[in-house]
Amino acid sequence: MTAIPAHAELILPAPAKLNLMLHILGRRADGYHELQTLFQFLDHGDELGFSLRQDGEIRLHTPIDGVPHDSNLIVRAARRLQEASGTTLGADIWLDKRLPMGGGIGGGSSDAATTLLGLDHLWRTQLGEERLAEIGLALGADVPVFVRGRAAFAEGVGERLTPVELEEPWFLVAVPQVFVSTAEVFGAPELTRDTPPIKVRSLLAGGGRNDCQPVVEKRYPEVRNALILLNKFVSARLTGTGACVFGSFPNRDDADKVARQLPGTLPSFVAQGRNISMLHRRLQALAKK
Repeated sequence: MTAIPAHAELILPAPAKLNLMLHILGRRADGYHELQTLFQFLDHGDELGFSLRQDGEIRLHTPIDGVPHDSNLIVRAARRLQEASGTTLGADIWLDKRLPMGGGIGGGSSDAATTLLGLDHLWRTQLGEERLAEIGLALGADVPVFVRGRAAFAEGVGERLTPVELEEPWFLVAVPQVFVSTAEVFGAPELTRDTPPIKVRSLLAGGGRNDCQPVVEKRYPEVRNALILLNKFVSARLTGTGACVFGSFPNRDDADKVARQLPGTLPSFVAQGRNISMLHRRLQALAKK
């Protein structure tokens, strides 16, 4: 993996997220699903480095296995921002990839959002959060929540966001070594698609589940086994369409204690849930300089 060089002009985090619940209300005429979900960020994620180029080129110096350069969401986000802003500037970009692909914790979407916000800062395009979220939505349904950087109740395909104030517990996130296909899960005939809508107030009182979990457990034994294991210690749940599963703890020590009891074949990490993403906290600190 290409490390981020010391000469990068701007280094920013791309945080992970959890779907604390995910309800599927129905399928729309365009094939997308109407859903309700609760997003919270984690203080854990990828990191991106950016440097200006004067020639308008976008160069991602970190190859990702199986993803052609021009198909990478980072490159696509940078080019969308160029088109929307009319800038003639380009960028060199480096990625320190820590989040798993196909994990349900937002790796690619978060990288795209960090690219939009990072280059908006570096190029001084000043398009504003609203416009950047619009550009983000064209790249993926989860990109806007990372652009906005606040824990949120999401509706529609995930683009209608209501900010929420949640507890900020510590999470143990286990990472089954399997790539879960979101398209396969949402295309599964047995997927529940008629959950009644829930009000954000009742949700914050502790309601909710993940409608994708039964489908993923049935089709991916690695995920099922991870849930069985984690459930011995804490109430465990799938995030998004997986593969990652998580449980929450009141403090770091309790989460670390359980992490140490997981087998070496099931990688995991411990991170605190946050209502303001670490990307936004970093940008706020830069704005004060």
